[in-house]
Amino acid sequence: MTIQLPDTLRLDLRGQIAVLRLARPDKRNALDDVIVRALGQFFDDPPEGARAVVLHGEGAHFSAGLDLSTLTARSTEDGIGHSRNWHRATSRVEFCALPVVCVLHGAVVGGGLELAASTHIRVAERSAFYALPEGSRGIYVGGGASVRVSRLIGVARMMDMMLTGRTYGAEEGMVLGFSQYLVEPGEGLAKGIALAERAAQNPPMTNFAILQALPRIAQSDPEAGLLTESLMAAIAQGSDEAKRRLADFLEKRADKVVPP
Repeated sequence: MTIQLPDTLRLDLRGQIAVLRLARPDKRNALDDVIVRALGQFFDDPPEGARAVVLHGEGAHFSAGLDLSTLTARSTEDGIGHSRNWHRATSRVEFCALPVVCVLHGAVVGGGLELAASTHIRVAERSAFYALPEGSRGIYVGGGASVRVSRLIGVARMMDMMLTGRTYGAEEGMVLGFSQYLVEPGEGLAKGIALAERAAQNPPMTNFAILQALPRIAQSDPEAGLLTESLMAAIAQGSDEAKRRLADFLEKRADKVVPP
């Protein structure tokens, strides 16, 4: 990795898994420009040898969102630039070369929810809660929620959250799509690392197709999406690793899919 992380981000390498921690617990891991810029750089150039990333927060909360103290003297022009900086950072998370697992607990609010929504797999502890309080603050989301959060839960639910200040808890949040997994308090990081280790076992070309092609296929028109799917299927199955794994399955050296 070629960048120097700020003190508010801490990295722990555990074999092939890079564990990145938001480390500003005294501010409920509020996100300032330094953190957002460093996040973008990190996910654009993850550590060499890492095959997956786990993102989580230090202290009682994942992230309470944007550090609002940074908004007080910002012009309209500066506001546009600030939002676009967030877009660049969260896009680098979404289209990172590696699977990104996010562990959520406590506040997952505003910009914290925008960051979480840009990751690929989200594990929530039962303490997690979700909110978009921008409406009550007189501002509007600017870190990608209009696209990513509305994609997860639907436009109508996102409108309700912003208009009324509605908050969702962890259990309802998993049903709606804020997370894919729900675990007991204190178990999130271990679960996140286990999921990251599982994803890291996939062939790189398969993960490339899942991370880079699938989101774009989902947003394209159906015929273009189907063509892209055919191309990615052919590329993935043509790799030596895919041929080896298929042979292992056919010759009964690989496990079969079983009920949960």
